[in-house]
Amino acid sequence: MLTIVYGGFMKFRTLSLEDYDAMVELWKAAGLPYKPKGRDSREAIAEQMRNNPDFFVGAFDANGKLVGVVVLSCDGRKGWINRLAVHPEYRRRGIAKALIAEGEKILRKHGMRIICALIEDYNKASKQLFRECGYVEHRDIIYFSKRESEEV
Repeated sequence: MLTIVYGGFMKFRTLSLEDYDAMVELWKAAGLPYKPKGRDSREAIAEQMRNNPDFFVGAFDANGKLVGVVVLSCDGRKGWINRLAVHPEYRRRGIAKALIAEGEKILRKHGMRIICALIEDYNKASKQLFRECGYVEHRDIIYFSKRESEEV
């Protein structure tokens, strides 16, 4: 799928384990936390890709460089947009919005009618991005988690 994003061409495709190193480098460049011994390990990502192969989407520039990524998940009731990242040199070109739209399309194909994202309160740019994409912030929901370790 070739998409025009703000005057430039961007190719979107499902990522494979061969894209793992580029995905990790992109997360690091974008400032996303990375858990190499837990949920972001090569083995964990490989398992997730086996279970839901179309839930990892990459945006590539004309030279084939991975410049954006989104990881999707669903719990059977809601679809989740996770790990959305765009390389800092490629921001403000509509790539994140295009990745959100592609993620929504994939999640709807899987029957999800509610699509959500968890965003840290300090991340004002991401909060604004999701508002612009039609998402509603819920200030009355408090997130709890229980983790086996800090790496998961």
